[in-house]
This record gives sequence, C-alpha cells and structure tokens, in this order.
Amino acid sequence: MHTVAGMLKRFLTVAVGTMVGLLLAAGAMRLSLAWSFWPNRDLERSSAAVREVMKLVNENYVDSDRARHDRLAREAIHGMVETLDPHSEFLEQSDLARFEEELDGEFGGVGIQVESRNDRVVVIAPMAGTPAERAGILRADEILTVDGEDLRASQGMDAVIDRLRGKPGSTVRMGILRPGPQKKLEFTLVRELIKQQSVREVSVLEGRIGYIQLADFSAKTGAEFRDALNRLLRDGVDSLVLDLRNNPGGLLEAAVEVAEPFFRTDELIVYTQGSTPDNRENFLGELDGEPVALPMVVLINAGTASAAEVVTGALKDTGRAVIVGERSFGKGSVQSLFKLRNGEGVRLTTARYFTPGGASIHEKGITPQIEVVMTPEEDNKLRLQRNRRDVTNPQEFNERFGFVPIEDRQLQAGLDVLRAADVLTSRAATRHEVRP
Repeated sequence: MHTVAGMLKRFLTVAVGTMVGLLLAAGAMRLSLAWSFWPNRDLERSSAAVREVMKLVNENYVDSDRARHDRLAREAIHGMVETLDPHSEFLEQSDLARFEEELDGEFGGVGIQVESRNDRVVVIAPMAGTPAERAGILRADEILTVDGEDLRASQGMDAVIDRLRGKPGSTVRMGILRPGPQKKLEFTLVRELIKQQSVREVSVLEGRIGYIQLADFSAKTGAEFRDALNRLLRDGVDSLVLDLRNNPGGLLEAAVEVAEPFFRTDELIVYTQGSTPDNRENFLGELDGEPVALPMVVLINAGTASAAEVVTGALKDTGRAVIVGERSFGKGSVQSLFKLRNGEGVRLTTARYFTPGGASIHEKGITPQIEVVMTPEEDNKLRLQRNRRDVTNPQEFNERFGFVPIEDRQLQAGLDVLRAADVLTSRAATRHEVRP
C-alpha cells in the first residue's frame, strides 16, 4: 500500500504540473496575441473570415453549382490578386500556359498589347507585322466589343486576352473607339500564329548611320539584338539609331541584355525597388571587354513601354544616347511569376523600375530631350510605310494605299542630331591636331 500510495502521489504531482504548464502556455498565448507577438495573427483572423463567408455561401446560396467550395476559392483568389493593380493576376492552368507561350514569343491572336485604364481596355501598341497593325489599329484605341459583346477591364485582363486570342485562321470582330475624333470603328481580323521577331529592321542609312528597330522584349531579344549590332559594326557604322517606338516592352532581363553592350562591367543599368528599403535589386553590366561607344539616338513615343523604357532610361541617364520623340507610356512596374502546386500561378507586381539616376518610370514615362510629336494618323502611315518598303514608287504607293509616303520627322530629327555630333567631333579633332 505504501508503494501504491507513493506512486499515486507522484502521478498527481506530474498531473498537476502538466495542468499548470498548459494553463501558463494558454495564458502566454493570449498575452502574445494581445501584444501582437503571435505570428500571422492578422492572416489567421482574415482567413477565418474568408472561410466563414465561403461556408455561409456554400450552405445557403440558391445555385449550389455556383457555390461549390472550389469555385468560390478560385473567384476569391482572382478578386484578391486582380484588384491590386492592372498588371497582377491569378493564372489558372490554361492562362499560365498561354502566358509562358507569350514569353517564348509565339501565340495565336491578332497582335496587340492592351492595358486596363479606368475600367477601359486600351491598346498600348499593335505589334509590328501582325493582323492588328495591318488593319490599322492604333495605340490609344479603346476596344469596346469583341464579336459583338461588350468588353470591360472589370471582367479581368485574363478574360479580355482570352477573347482576343484564338486558333490561327479564325476570325474576330473588334469594335474600336478612336480617341480625338471619338469615332467608332469595326475591324474583322483573321487570327495568326504570332511569331515575334524582336529585331524588325537592321540597315545602314546614309552617312554610315546604323539603324535597329526593336518590336518587343522577349526571351530571344538579347541574342537577336547583339547579332544585329555586330552586323552593323562589321559594316563600319559610325553612329546608331535605336528605334523603340510602339515597343510595348516585355522581360526585364531582355532589357538589361539589350543595354549591356554599351555599359562597363559592374556599371548600374537599372534597379528595382520593392516594398521595403532593403528589397532593392541592382542590375549591373557584365560585358566581357570594352563597351560599344557610338554616338546614339533612341526614338520613343507614347507606345514605348515597360522594358523599352528601361533601356531608354539607362541610356539617357548615363549620357550614352539622345532621346528623340514623345514622352513614353510610363509602365514602370515589375511583375514576378509565382508557380503554385497545381499548375496554376500568380503574376504579381513586386517592385518598380528606377533608372540609374534614381528616376521612377511608373506613370511618369521618360521625357525626350528633343520632342517631336507625331499625330496618330502620321504614326499609322509610317507603320504602313515601314511594312511595305517593297513599294518604292510614290505614285504606285499612293494608288495602292491612298496616300503619298510621308516624312518620318522623328527619325529625321534623330539623324540630324547624329550628323551634328559628327560635325562637332570632326571639328574638335581638327583643333586638337593643329595644337603645337
């Protein structure tokens, strides 16, 4: 009995100690919650509220199919991400596959880049050589309808893009509102497999001036641009025009690769700044050898956006190029792709672009040093002229397309800058030679 009593006493002691420990732990938990020390306190409370509403809707909504838990969860995620800004989005499996195809440079569609502005779907720029460009769709056009149905950015940009894209060879009707005259137009386009070639034109202009036109910034852009630049250098060009007009941008890494040949190793090209001061990432030059040092002009307009603005800002801030044209679009945010477990993903705005001098691009754009404003009508004519260089006779051109080819005033201003720089360089060299 003595042994049993001793064992019972020890058991009661352990039990009481355990209970006291649990009470102390519970008290500490309540205290930590009250003092905001408990991790993810806000997350737990907020997710509990979401679960409560989902349960309520699932159990009480009149249409049980629409109130399935999986459907409610997807709609909740769409709303949570896509109300943050026009560029963040939840990508379901098909959306993620389409997005990755676009980054690779191939997809089926009409060839336009669109943006959400005040619940309107606005064209940033038609892609060079695509059905949209050939039909005459212009930057700043507002898309009102697709196949007769109203189109609004509130439907989600995924849904907007899905309705514009489709199987190559299929047709799509687009209702457009053109700003300025506020004229409503309708286009019937045949979708094509859009194979983006970033470098649209490479040529040597009079006076040994090199010319490169970039249409976008995809995974292949860096290599294509270096090939084009090396070709011009082998041809002995003395200066360079980089045409980024109506370039809607693309990958940040591609922008860095395009700028890199002109920057020294470890020199800052662009940096991104996230939500906290320590969340900054610098993108530095990694060139093997000496950078290309040519007098340079960059042509921009209101259709120049995103990665195209990164290149423009880097070259402008460091004095490597003179910027000619119109203020750029002002899309200076960084989207990162996060892949989820079930083949879906989230495209989330995680940072802003800043030029080497610390200027923000977002919603401000880049101001050219030499402003030459072109009307939408002039832009449209010039795009057609660039695409139909095979028609060289002005009279024949007028008969086929209804207008006489016009002067590219922005390009001409850029050429004038380079020729003036060449004259000044020659004069400086002459003065240097005659010094004793």
